[in-house]
Amino acid sequence: MEILVARHAGFCFGVERAIDIVKNASETEECIATFGPIIHNPQVVEELARKGIKLVSNINELNKNTAIIIRSHGIEKQMLSELQEHSSKVIDATCPFVQKAQKSAYELSTTCDKVIILGEVNHPEVRGIISYIIGDYAVVESADDIKDFEFRNKYGLVAQTTQNQDVFKEVSSALKAKCNELILAKTICSATYKRQEAAIEVASVVELMIVIGGKNSANTTRLYHLCKDICPKTYHIETVEEIDKSIFQGINKVGITAGASTPVELITKVREYILEVGHE
Repeated sequence: MEILVARHAGFCFGVERAIDIVKNASETEECIATFGPIIHNPQVVEELARKGIKLVSNINELNKNTAIIIRSHGIEKQMLSELQEHSSKVIDATCPFVQKAQKSAYELSTTCDKVIILGEVNHPEVRGIISYIIGDYAVVESADDIKDFEFRNKYGLVAQTTQNQDVFKEVSSALKAKCNELILAKTICSATYKRQEAAIEVASVVELMIVIGGKNSANTTRLYHLCKDICPKTYHIETVEEIDKSIFQGINKVGITAGASTPVELITKVREYILEVGHE
């Protein structure tokens, strides 16, 4: 059995940076916690918990002696101030690309009549971006969401960092018909685009595709749907234990990709398992 692993798969810069920040903090701080999951990978979060790094989701769970780390997806602006009041030390592990999206949203809101965010309304990154906007805004997931928008003089468009470039282009085209001027903030992470492009490349030449990553991960879910549109036999898993080896019957070529929060060790483990199954 031939196995192809996408060229860009697994930890992205922002995730790797966040994990490094947590590890470094654990060496200097007696009591440490992350505000929400540091990344969207349950296995990584569980591993950190075993090392004594707590996960809190409510400010009331904190005490002054706890050093709190802000997750890679960022948090709402007002929440940052509250954390600083409840904790002796706040360490920001927000991805720099997410910080850029937050800043862009603020800047657009100071010059545009309305800011449009391409993303998932309940995603923590999107909630954080919204908190930096002054005035009117809307969250959309596709160009279809724009058809009933009223005409404005100037719209601003910003995207969740893990969005798809093609969808961004479709949304921007639809918005152009709804205003005199459209200002675009290019906030989709280049690593996201490369990962999606590489996954599509592999899905196009294999018979079965495995997408590894947290079920709560937006970028992994997006990879899954992109691959499934090309390769119908596409499966989204979090761990190797979820794989039913019967799916490989009659399959000669398998592809693997992984979301930005997936450790390389897990990718290797899945690849080795498929190789083992292929030799049975």
